[in-house]
Amino acid sequence: MKRMHIHLGVKNIDESVKFYNALFGAEPAKLKPDYAKWMLEDPRINFAISTRAGKVGVDHMGLQVDDVSELNVLREQMSAANISTHSDGETTCCYAKSEKSWVEDPNGIAWEAYHTMEDAQIFSGSDKSSEESACCVPETKSQVACSMPAKKGCC
Repeated sequence: MKRMHIHLGVKNIDESVKFYNALFGAEPAKLKPDYAKWMLEDPRINFAISTRAGKVGVDHMGLQVDDVSELNVLREQMSAANISTHSDGETTCCYAKSEKSWVEDPNGIAWEAYHTMEDAQIFSGSDKSSEESACCVPETKSQVACSMPAKKGCC
């Protein structure tokens, strides 16, 4: 089963957690000094915020799947639609170990398709406790199309 994913960049994690706790009527499933994630069932969404995103507002969207076979189906759908993808393979990002692929929609919004295997104690695979280390969103369409590395300092 798929779960919609939205990741927002925020200015202040404490203020934002307080706001989203009230909005969702729920506490985050994961809370770190720079990151929070709600795993909601109604609506079925993985909603995450962090102070490490490349911008304030929508950083990226995604579809989280329960297993690798579902991820492979999503990858096949992307290929069938002639959508250029960037695959990170197994990576650590957002305090989780996952396998991911990325696409960019015609409006420049990054989308990830991913399967999470387990929690991680660091934000990203290249984490050096730097606020500059953002999640692994390819910066431009050409990076997605060319399968070039994601953002500097990222997974």
